[in-house]
Amino acid sequence: MRRVFKTKLFARWLRKSTLSDDALCEAIVEMNRGLIDGELGGHVFKKRVAMPGRGKRGGARVLVATKLGNRWFFLYGFEKDERENIDDRELKAVQKLAESLLKFEPRQLSIALERGELLEICHEKKPTVR
Repeated sequence: MRRVFKTKLFARWLRKSTLSDDALCEAIVEMNRGLIDGELGGHVFKKRVAMPGRGKRGGARVLVATKLGNRWFFLYGFEKDERENIDDRELKAVQKLAESLLKFEPRQLSIALERGELLEICHEKKPTVR
C-alpha cells in the first residue's frame, strides 16, 4: 500500500498556492511510472506539477523524499515564477529531513500524524495509473 504524506511546512505553502492534493497524488503516480524531473541526491527528487491554467512548464516545483517504494513525503514546494531552484544550504537541509522521515518506523509515523507534523494524502482513493 502506497502512503503519501506532506509535511506541515509543505502544507502551509500549499494553502497559498492553487495546487490541490489530487494534483500531488497524480504527481506520485507519474513518478511511479518513472517521470521524475530531477534526482537531487539523498533520496530527494524534484517534480514539476501543473498548476491550473499554467501547465507544468509555468507551474510548481516540489521536492519529494522517497526510496521509490511505498512511502512518499512532500517536503518543499515553490512556484516557477518565485524562484528557479533551491540553493545548496536548502538542499542539505531537505536531504537531512528526507533521511530522517524515511527512517520512521510505523509508530513514529503515527505519532507525527497525531501531532499534525505530517498530513497523509492519497489515502481515501488511490489515483489510477493511466
